[in-house]
Amino acid sequence: MNGIKYEITGNEERGQVTSYHSKPSPNKLNYGAKNSDIAQLPKKHKRNVLQFGQDYQSKFTIGFEVEKTQLHRSSVREYELFCGFERDGSCGYEAVTHILPLLAPSVWRNKVYDMMHKASKIIDDQYSPSDSKCGGHITIGCDGMDGEELLSKVRKFSGIIYALYKRRLSNHYCRYNLGMDDYNSRWGWSTYNNNKYQVALDRGFGVEFRLPSRFTSVKSMMRRYELFYELVDFSVNNPKGSQAKFFANIRPIVMSMYENDSVRVDEVFADAASFQKMINTGKITSDIRKYVDPDASMDYRWV
Repeated sequence: MNGIKYEITGNEERGQVTSYHSKPSPNKLNYGAKNSDIAQLPKKHKRNVLQFGQDYQSKFTIGFEVEKTQLHRSSVREYELFCGFERDGSCGYEAVTHILPLLAPSVWRNKVYDMMHKASKIIDDQYSPSDSKCGGHITIGCDGMDGEELLSKVRKFSGIIYALYKRRLSNHYCRYNLGMDDYNSRWGWSTYNNNKYQVALDRGFGVEFRLPSRFTSVKSMMRRYELFYELVDFSVNNPKGSQAKFFANIRPIVMSMYENDSVRVDEVFADAASFQKMINTGKITSDIRKYVDPDASMDYRWV
């Protein structure tokens, strides 16, 4: 195989279930690509790949936390995708990925998808089950930006994330800071200062979206990967772009998520527009009110 190769490290700890917050550190897998890995990238997306000599680095990164109630008994081992496994207090277990390159369609992206398929017995519910207590946290990063700056960029188009995972907005572990804003901002969230249980959390090095629901299949992970690429790319490179243009860009992805059910997809985008209004203005309209926990929105205006 030409270009970058993803292989296991041989570190035995990466194939064992450790206690909470004691798994091995993730490796950065977004560096070391070759010309053959990015050859298919359209010109406008090559701006998101940085060149260092003969090697390339992705400008954007992503990481996933896969929470499960059980792990397939014969499948706990080291995978190219995961930095390790650990016990999780809210669900049972979680597998955490390395830091992955976040890319447009390309040979390089296909190699990331290949790692996902190799880990299917951990990701797919038919092998490693999950339930509603489990989440699917997603962490994104951008070269040259800290978490605060990236958060301010992506909040302008994050209504779609709320719409897709709106039933998680009542979950204690991800319901706060609905505006993805600074705690000293116009909405006055000082009550929740230093609370990590936010919709999207500034991690310093990037942004952790805690709202997404559990992973149930490799397909669900691939679609979320694609969605977050579009979100980060549009937010960083087209910050003055319209919501309508962004929705048009991501509609094929959302259609795939909902098995091409256009009625349900239209409902999702209608909710996304309302949630974006909430993020931007603090106004909670009647169509999304039932999804928002009053205790997490005491400083908002219900209209």
